[in-house]
Amino acid sequence: MILDCHNIDLSFGENEVLKKVSFHIEENEKAALVGINGAGKTTLLRIITGESSADGGSVTFRKGSSFGYLAQYQDTASENTIFDELMLVKKDTLSAEERMRELEEMMKDADGERLASLYSEYDRLKSSFEDENGYAVKSEVTGILKGLGFREKDFGARINELSGGQKTRVFLGKLLLQKPDIIFLDEPTNHLDIDSVIWLENYLSSFRGACIIVSHDRYFLDRTVTKVIELENGRASVYMGNYTAFSMKKARLREAALKAYYNQQREIKHQKEVIEKLKSFNREKSVKRAESREKQLGKIELLEKPQELDDQMRLSLTPDIESGLEVLHVEHLSKSFGEKHLFREIGFDIKRGEHIALIGANGTGKTTILKILNRLVPPDTGMIRIGANVHIGYYDQEQQRLSPDKTIFQEIYDTWPKLTGTRIRNMLAAFLFTGDDVFKYIRDLSGGERGRVSLAKLMLSECNFLILDEPTNHLDTASKEILENAVRHYAGTVLLVSHDRYFINRTAHRILELTSSGLAAYNGNYDYYLEHRGNPDFSGSSGIAVGDDSDAAAGKASSSSKEEYAIRKEQNALARKRKNQLDHTMSRLSEIEKELAELDSMLLDENIATDPAELVKISERQQALTAEQDELMELWMELESEEN
Repeated sequence: MILDCHNIDLSFGENEVLKKVSFHIEENEKAALVGINGAGKTTLLRIITGESSADGGSVTFRKGSSFGYLAQYQDTASENTIFDELMLVKKDTLSAEERMRELEEMMKDADGERLASLYSEYDRLKSSFEDENGYAVKSEVTGILKGLGFREKDFGARINELSGGQKTRVFLGKLLLQKPDIIFLDEPTNHLDIDSVIWLENYLSSFRGACIIVSHDRYFLDRTVTKVIELENGRASVYMGNYTAFSMKKARLREAALKAYYNQQREIKHQKEVIEKLKSFNREKSVKRAESREKQLGKIELLEKPQELDDQMRLSLTPDIESGLEVLHVEHLSKSFGEKHLFREIGFDIKRGEHIALIGANGTGKTTILKILNRLVPPDTGMIRIGANVHIGYYDQEQQRLSPDKTIFQEIYDTWPKLTGTRIRNMLAAFLFTGDDVFKYIRDLSGGERGRVSLAKLMLSECNFLILDEPTNHLDTASKEILENAVRHYAGTVLLVSHDRYFINRTAHRILELTSSGLAAYNGNYDYYLEHRGNPDFSGSSGIAVGDDSDAAAGKASSSSKEEYAIRKEQNALARKRKNQLDHTMSRLSEIEKELAELDSMLLDENIATDPAELVKISERQQALTAEQDELMELWMELESEEN
């Protein structure tokens, strides 16, 4: 074990941020630290690394171990170049090499004990130098810088002239060069392109040390970690496996806990109704049964209701009408800006129901293609044909379609005036706009907030062809998963551009990769693309057919729907039968109760009370009715249990 965190507590006033947080990290273990925004992830990293202090608890590192910490933001006034800044990490190794050169010169003129002493020092330095891979220092630094997206022509840039994102990449490179025993990374992929993220994934997979990562990049976590530590309501829970395994287990545990809670609540309600009914019969046997059930009810250990996602966050996208089979046809499409050529003579077809991700390096023209399809930018050459009954819903990452002088609420209401205020508020709450937030003006919103408003509008559009440009930017993990599930179950057609590989993997059925040589198509999700990268199913500059199997998919979906319909029909028939039995039983019990009351009244009649034959007849009838009542009570309780 390299790190042990035990009962860490932290409060700010009455706000308990961390409550008895405990977990440990083994040597070489890679773990993710996850939780909603504000859960305390960065705060916990600062406590572990000693940058902040906790109210209670302990942090214990293995004796002699070293650690490195990459914060989200780096600020330095260093005048070093990028290359020299990384070389500082290897200054001891470089000093050793310089000393070795000095010793080599000195040994040329030495002999006897002096030579032996110099050679001993030289041998010790050489052994250490080789252990540190000293002969490959410059190539190691170059490899890391290139892996993090720097070109050789960038190596001479001054640190104090870099952007915040570039500085973060430099300091990530320094941290990786240091090779501490355990690394703490806070959002390390924020400023990396896809190729650099893939490089970092591979680097961490082979890194001989432990790592704790805070990241919203779920695909990155899937490929790097084997443990997930979740912070929720100030407490830590540990799950073994990658992010997907955690997500699935978390969902099952939440579902099981909610099911157990609601089942218990239904059972309590049912038992109370049975007790009340038994008491209403006002017979000795019924009263005893009621008292027995009351005692059993009092012994039940009540379950606490687990935290549940808000109902309004269960969103769905529903097309207004079905489009024709051909949704989009593009051929010979080209676009340049001055001397910069983005793409030439590309073409593709999209069929109804397909979910397609358009990927490629930054600057290849992905967003430009989406703008051309939406008539926002004219192409240089090419033809675009939109299919029959195609209604496009476009999510623009630049948010050019929002009115700056409207409030968030007005922006939604003016577009869909028939919506109730409650429906609008529920939709906005799903995208983190609650209370008076809905009355903020669009002009006062951040880029991320505007993006969330646009997504809320898109959810209400009922279009049948979604074109999405970076829809998950600025969303927290919970909001990403809400949108992800909505897109996954969307019956219409989707074309999206995103850097969120987990989102692509979960929502796209086909991948279009845009490169300098044209388009390459892969008939699968992002995992399939990675496996077949460089060996596409279709490739070329134009005429790329993106799927002709939508009819087969529709047939498969139709077959599945028929099976589901048959199952639902059978279940509904059983439910109706059970309800009819229950209604009949209750009706007969009421009749028996009424007749028993009439027989009790007859016994008060003096003429009957003095007629032995009539008394026997009434008694026999009472016994028969009571026996039938007992049988019906058993049946009633059985049917009630099935109903609940």
